[in-house]
Amino acid sequence: MEFGLLGSIEARAGNRSIDLGHSRQRQVLAVLLVDAERLVPVAQLVDRVWGERPPSRANSTLYSYLSRLRGALESDTAAVRIQRQSAGYRVLVDPGAVDLHRFRHLMAQARSASEAHAAVDLYAKALALWRGEPFATVDSPWFNTVRDTLLRERESAELDLDDARLRCGQHAEILPRLATRAAADPMNERLAGQFMLALYRCGRAAHALEHYDRTRMLLAEELGSDPGPALRRLHLWILEDSPVLAPPEPDPPERTEATDTPATWTRAWSAPGLLPPDVPDFTGRPAEMAALREQLTAGSPATALTIAAITGMGGVGKTALALHAAHLITASFPDGQLWINLRGAQESPLEPGDVLARFLRALGVPDRVIPAHPVERGELFRTMLAGRRVLVVLDDAASEAQVRPLLPGVPTCAVLVTSRVRLTGLEGARQINLEMFAVPEAVQLLAKVTDGERVDAQTDEAAEIVRLCGCLPLAVRIAGARLAARPAWQLAHLATILGDERRRLDRLTVGDLAVRASIALSYRGLAEQPRRLLRMYGLFKTPDFPPWLAATVLECPMDEATEYAEALVDAQLLTISETDPVGQYRYRCHDLVRLFALERAHTEEREEDRARALVRGLGGWLVLAERMAARIPGPCYASISGPTPRPAVPRVAPVRYPENWFDAERVAMLSAIRQACALGLDDLAFDLAGCLEKYFDLRGMYADWVNVNTDVMALCRRTGNLLGEAVMLRGLVDVNTWISNDHDGNAMAGLRTQATRLLDMFTELRHEPGESDALVMSAWALIATGAHESAVRAATDALALGERSGHLGGEVRAHLALAVAHFDHGDLDAGIRHATSALARARLLGNDRCVATALQFSGIAHRDRGDFDTSELMLKESLAISRRYRDTYTEVLTLLALAGLHARRGHPDARTTAETALRLSREYKMTHHQAEALETLGEIELAAGHAAAAIPLLEESVALWQSRGWHSFHAAALTSLGHAYSGVDRKAAREAFNEARALFIQLGNDAKATELEQLAKTLGEC
Repeated sequence: MEFGLLGSIEARAGNRSIDLGHSRQRQVLAVLLVDAERLVPVAQLVDRVWGERPPSRANSTLYSYLSRLRGALESDTAAVRIQRQSAGYRVLVDPGAVDLHRFRHLMAQARSASEAHAAVDLYAKALALWRGEPFATVDSPWFNTVRDTLLRERESAELDLDDARLRCGQHAEILPRLATRAAADPMNERLAGQFMLALYRCGRAAHALEHYDRTRMLLAEELGSDPGPALRRLHLWILEDSPVLAPPEPDPPERTEATDTPATWTRAWSAPGLLPPDVPDFTGRPAEMAALREQLTAGSPATALTIAAITGMGGVGKTALALHAAHLITASFPDGQLWINLRGAQESPLEPGDVLARFLRALGVPDRVIPAHPVERGELFRTMLAGRRVLVVLDDAASEAQVRPLLPGVPTCAVLVTSRVRLTGLEGARQINLEMFAVPEAVQLLAKVTDGERVDAQTDEAAEIVRLCGCLPLAVRIAGARLAARPAWQLAHLATILGDERRRLDRLTVGDLAVRASIALSYRGLAEQPRRLLRMYGLFKTPDFPPWLAATVLECPMDEATEYAEALVDAQLLTISETDPVGQYRYRCHDLVRLFALERAHTEEREEDRARALVRGLGGWLVLAERMAARIPGPCYASISGPTPRPAVPRVAPVRYPENWFDAERVAMLSAIRQACALGLDDLAFDLAGCLEKYFDLRGMYADWVNVNTDVMALCRRTGNLLGEAVMLRGLVDVNTWISNDHDGNAMAGLRTQATRLLDMFTELRHEPGESDALVMSAWALIATGAHESAVRAATDALALGERSGHLGGEVRAHLALAVAHFDHGDLDAGIRHATSALARARLLGNDRCVATALQFSGIAHRDRGDFDTSELMLKESLAISRRYRDTYTEVLTLLALAGLHARRGHPDARTTAETALRLSREYKMTHHQAEALETLGEIELAAGHAAAAIPLLEESVALWQSRGWHSFHAAALTSLGHAYSGVDRKAAREAFNEARALFIQLGNDAKATELEQLAKTLGEC
């Protein structure tokens, strides 16, 4: 494929013309082709194509044009590709396929040709490429400027061609052409000289002298000046009929002129020493230093040029590391060291050609010998370094295209590059990505910059300062400089003022060092959409961001959003974390970058746009959390949510285990809930919190559950959101009743009070599924206190509400409550019927936690009825489900049921099973299970005849059952304790039996009360 710019803008594949679209789209391609292989920032593209009046959606229009151009070009050949990079676009194409670059290349060859006839051929080929005015019909400021430059280059080429023809003795052939051109441009002294020389050699000396006079008079009239020295010298030679003007021999020998040119200049080596001073307080980086020394000073002879690239965000210490490493290895490069700041993060990075000129001067090349063309400068630079050992340090590179022309051509040299962008396209470069300091390294730097003794005396405050600096070396250095300038300051004072996020970046400025300015350099180099994405990220308090968030807040396709996010990664404003538990990578933003992004968001984004982005982003977590929570096994409460808008969220990869998704998003969701609370978004907050409840329960994260629901419930109460308050209270009642042991003495009484309150709230809301859940809670409290009839009535009402409202989970819970109520009342058959009904509905519901729970209660009932085989099958199935989900709460209850079964069978696993249950219940603060595990172990010791070992276990169990307020369990534990004391302390045994007897009377179990009365009498006075 070939491209034409020296005329109309066109592309051809063989004899076929490629459709490049309308004029503006062609201009976009032309801009990229003018700078072929070089990055063109998006802002420059827009400016070059539209000038001072770009359309309102110029970037979007530009992306559309580029997409169409990709389709037209890349489908035709793989040799042409439009590549998106961090800050703009570049076209990857062989420059020889573009007539403009082919013209310039031929011109360079012609000017360096040592033989005149070869030069003539090359000049002619170069000029033959022209088809008219460059970029024909295009009228914009940038194109007009480039067109004028190219026309001057063409004029120079024509003059060069005529010079070469005169050197070849073709004066007669070109005389008519020179006459026409001289008449058209009468004040062009070089053209006048060519015409005069051709006239003289054709035997027309008088006409040549006349033309000189006309030219001299015209210059005097128009410009008030005389002809230049070259034309005056030619005039004198013509007057003298000097032999210098004689035409060349037919086959002229190679000319050797005593002029300073790269071909004849005698090179005198000058060893450069351009490294700036080393960093005196350089700190840390031992691994990186060792890697650089090994890479740049390899012991074995290198077969290819060694390139080490240090990348990282602004302020992370890339330049400091490069300089320190360079100074340590100077002995390995005795022929010198070159250093340049390429200004890659600034608006105008250095041109490689200008850098080469600087390097050549440093190598001792006189200015008059340095070639004008960048390609020739590169050739001379590589020639100068041939056989030398020189270290080249290129600081702050903008791109691979900026670096490549500056590379030596021999393996004896080495190159060390630093950049804010990842130079992954730099062939053969060994990459070192520089991370933040660890806290100890950051404190060490703080001590070096300020005062080691001062830091050692206030270590906690020093650690807090570097934490607030995000362990970014630049920020730590600035903080240290502020402390050094204020000896009277305590470190705690600086930590306090840095703690104000709104002004932290203001405080991290000293002299010409500023964190904000460093980040801004990277920010300004981005296109608008990546900048906007960074601003949006700054709004969120979450520590990292899943890939879908970008598409959700920018309201654009996932592929496009990912491209913008990757541009931020390339610019080192985001990092990519390791894959999370569901295999997706996550973007992470440094704390100081986030503060900068937040500042820019408040400056550049309208308030309504910021609010919309926040609601959409936080709502995105809600959309995905609702999908995942539906598949989490857990308490089968009614699913209740508010009217929060659900944004469209890109499809994420299928997640096999939804609990793993919550593992990945837990920290982000907790942050999202806190931010929703801070913003007063009560519906969103309680919806997010509600999605986490089953996950918290499954993973045993009870403290998180309590804290989240408490904060959200307080918000809902302040805003009058009764539904949100009720949902949060429902979860709090559950976790506080069954997990926490922080009760005044009767957890079940507290359950009754809170369940009544919850029922009143759902009744006021006329929310039948919620009423069903509250009634089941009341039923459990009534069962615990022995109020059998009231418990059955509450559970029956809950069942009816569940059936009427289609709340299948409510039906499961109501049947389980009825089963336990009948078990406690001694009616095993009725209990089994309800447990069986609960199990059938749980399987229909698809909630494995409910299935495991129904299996537990059914297994316990069959065990108590003596059907041990059926009991074991059910309990083992329940245990398998619990362990599959790492559901500790349900697992412990099943282990306790199995321990009881083993004990009845006389199986030796009874003790170890109960001990495992006790360990887990203590670890997760499952007070109810802990009390039962202690009781089971006490009864095992008692059955083995170890009364002394049983007593402390049973005493602790009794105390816990008392705090629980579950009378039947409390009475049973007291009975076992009485038996344990019977052979040890008769008085203590009587007290235990009498206390148990009182509870059985309260429960209405007269038979058991009478039995205990007889036992107490056998031990003495009742």
